[in-house]
Formats: sequence, C-alpha cells, structure tokens
Amino acid sequence: MTTRDDVLSAFRFRHACKQFDPQRKIPDADFDAILECGRLSPSSFGLEPWKFVVIQNPALRQKLLATVWGAQGTLPTASHYLALLYRKDMRFDSAHVRHMMTDVQKLNDDVQQAKRARVGKFQQTDHHVLDSGRQLEDWAAKQTYIALGNLMTAAALLGIDSCPIEGFEMAGTEAILQEAGVLDTGEFGLAVMLAFGYRINPQPAKTRQPLADVVSWVR
Repeated sequence: MTTRDDVLSAFRFRHACKQFDPQRKIPDADFDAILECGRLSPSSFGLEPWKFVVIQNPALRQKLLATVWGAQGTLPTASHYLALLYRKDMRFDSAHVRHMMTDVQKLNDDVQQAKRARVGKFQQTDHHVLDSGRQLEDWAAKQTYIALGNLMTAAALLGIDSCPIEGFEMAGTEAILQEAGVLDTGEFGLAVMLAFGYRINPQPAKTRQPLADVVSWVR
C-alpha cells in the first residue's frame, strides 16, 4: 500500500528536469502506465477534451528545436516526448460532446438532454466560456493541465523524471506538428508539452512558499 511518505517523496523527487540521460529509456510497461494515468484523469463533465501525441521521431524533434525554446535540453535527450492537445469545439451541442455522452458514457436520451442542458448553462451563463471562441478553447485547454499533473505525478511515483514545457512559439510549433501530420489545427490546438526520462544531473534544491502562505482555512 502506498503511504503518505511515499506520496510526499514522489513530489519531492519531481522537478523540472532540463536534461535527461540519453542512454536510458523508460520501459514500455512503465510508460504505458503513465499514459493510462493521463487517460484516467478527470475532466469537466467527463468530456475528455484532449489527445496525447507521443513524439519519438528524431527528425520531428529536431525540427521542433527551432520553435520550442524551452526544450533545447530535453528534446534531444528525453526518452519520451509528449504533446498535449486540446479539442477546439467543446460546445455543449458539439459532435464530440454527443459522442462522449452516447458512445463513451452511454447515457440514455433523457439523461443526455438533461446533462447537455447543464453543460450549456455552465458554458453560457455560469462561466461565460461561449462569449468567444478563444474562451471556449482556453476552457478546453485548462482541462489538459489536469492530465499534465497526473502524468508527472505518475512518473515521479515510478522514479521517472519529467519536465512540463510551455516555452514555445505557438504558431510555429503548431505549423511544424501540422506539417508532420500529427495535428489537425481545425480540430485541435497545442496546450502544453511534456518530456520524460531519467536525470543526468543532480536535482536542484526545491523552493516553495511556506504552507502557511498558500493555505487558509475557513472553519
């Protein structure tokens, strides 16, 4: 059984590893487990507005170096490199939402109608994410960060390092991924990237604000 100390040790172990040992590869079974933790992540209304693209092709990684300035040390050395995509059309009445409710969640017509009404209210008046296309996309992209956190935590629990990457030119990076055939920009956008591997350098000291500065209690 995993203990509190096990969990805390994993979080203390995890850091943004900027360079990996290029000679060490993550075992397939371990990386499959990490991806499964991403797949099992929660999302708003369980609508899973994401896609995970594992980029192992060396030529594509080399091209990405031109626009992903935050991964100059990780793209060449990572055992596995992941692009987290978000689905652009997440309106309550979109084809994807209907697919999720019908084919994945297997809701009957009455339940679907009620759930779509709840999602519609949430999007239209509760959080106003339908006020613009950008707001709707931002809402979908935020969901991928839930999966991002779980992917990194799962890796840390397995003794595997990771580094989340937002340091990229959006338009140029999406263009490279589209040219490579791994991103349909009409359907998906790039939210964030994530590198995995095994550290080659010592872990730097972890710095965080004191707990009392970031937590308040209402009793």
